[in-house]
Amino acid sequence: MNPAEWLQRTARITPQRPALLYGERVVADYRGFAARVAALAARLAGQGVTQGDRVAVFAKNCPEYLVALYGIWHLGAVAVPVNAKLHPREAAWIIGDAGARFCFVSDDSKAGLEEALAIAQADAPCHLQALSDLPDAPLDHAAPPHPTLADDVIWLFYTSGTTGRPKGVMLTALNMTLMTLSYLADVDDVSPDDSILYAAPMSHGAGLYNFVHVMRGARHVVPVSGGFDAGEVLALSARVGPVSMFAAPTMVRRLVDAARDTGGFEGIKTVIYGGGPMYLADIIEAVEVMGPRFVQIYGQGECPMAITALSRAEVADRSAPRWKARLGSVGRAQSGVRLRIAREDGTAAEVDEIGEVTVQGALVMAGYWAGGATPGQAPTSALRDGWLMTGDMGAVDADGYLTLHDRSKDVIISGGTNIYPREVEEVLLTHPDVHEVSVVGCPDPEWGEHVVAFVVFRAGTSVPQAELDALCLANIARFKRPKTYHAVAELPKNNYGKVLKGALRERLREMTE
Repeated sequence: MNPAEWLQRTARITPQRPALLYGERVVADYRGFAARVAALAARLAGQGVTQGDRVAVFAKNCPEYLVALYGIWHLGAVAVPVNAKLHPREAAWIIGDAGARFCFVSDDSKAGLEEALAIAQADAPCHLQALSDLPDAPLDHAAPPHPTLADDVIWLFYTSGTTGRPKGVMLTALNMTLMTLSYLADVDDVSPDDSILYAAPMSHGAGLYNFVHVMRGARHVVPVSGGFDAGEVLALSARVGPVSMFAAPTMVRRLVDAARDTGGFEGIKTVIYGGGPMYLADIIEAVEVMGPRFVQIYGQGECPMAITALSRAEVADRSAPRWKARLGSVGRAQSGVRLRIAREDGTAAEVDEIGEVTVQGALVMAGYWAGGATPGQAPTSALRDGWLMTGDMGAVDADGYLTLHDRSKDVIISGGTNIYPREVEEVLLTHPDVHEVSVVGCPDPEWGEHVVAFVVFRAGTSVPQAELDALCLANIARFKRPKTYHAVAELPKNNYGKVLKGALRERLREMTE
């Protein structure tokens, strides 16, 4: 199913219902939203974009972001949303890997991306289109949405891998349809009077929740700040609520602090949290301050937002015998997937036995994009015998609740955003005086984790932290930069020469204590 058909249906049923809001200001009703989408699809077609082509979006949150996405889908092309927090060089690599020849950008990101694309020297140029200059046209004169099939890839989501380079997750129309229906079955209901507020990046999980709200004819609200500010969210929700939103645990913590200090959270209907570990004390306090407004989800780009869920009632319940253990879990399997804990030999683990979390079902991705290969032909080592190997370690109890215990990968989750050590290490190793480096995560009471680098300098040399910071800022996003650098004589290694990151984390723990 083409998401643009959902938009078209809603526009016909409730044409005058407010659709896109910038703060409190209505930018477009559903008739206008659909008209702008159809006009944009026509412009893309006129510029040579055809069905199956990849079209990137490298922009901050704004109402036009949704117009761009639906214009891409209306034409039958593949959307490639790129995290706006990435460095332009990182965005340029993704655009090149996806083979995108067209990219929507924010006004403030256009120049940097143009320069990065020029340095990348792509085989073919990529045309940049500012989101501030999108067309408008009557819906009646537009071509209908492309008849997208269930297995057609519509969203190419880039998520970092253990190799240090992002991997393009191919998400199909069927994946998006089932994720949307799972939201209604397992997460929350949506009314036409509701609003979805985009305070987290629309290129990621927050943006995926647009579908169900388009289906139901709800309002799509982008804060004027374009991001997350707890005070702004509370004030805006009071005027455009009832509001639902996706938030990383660090955002929840700040929202609760603001609600406790100022009140005024009645406009918040639902906060769906995920993307990193939520401390038990924090979610207990959140419910005490704001009441039963919280739902937890666990998912990955490879199975978007849809592995498990802990319902509003389960998060708020304090009467169950083991409610703390349940609240410390990430919930039970959502309706569209089968969940299994696997031992190292691939056999199924017993109840409460820790193993790798694996997932099966039509919600799981079609595969990884192979650097310009035809969708569906990319090799996918993460899929084994029909099961997605998540890389996360966990256990399922007798009631079906999944508790995550560790991550088999060394991913650092800071503020709900994945940071992969190797890409930071590779940047630091480009400095001529850096001999070896290992990057790990350090527990952080505000962000969940922050980045720490252990650096071995070449004999007789030393590099100031400011110089290493500048190197990182020139090549990777600011949020990936190490907060702390520790100069060491050597890195701990096993007999095979592999760095023992566990020993480095233990050293950090001892230093903290």
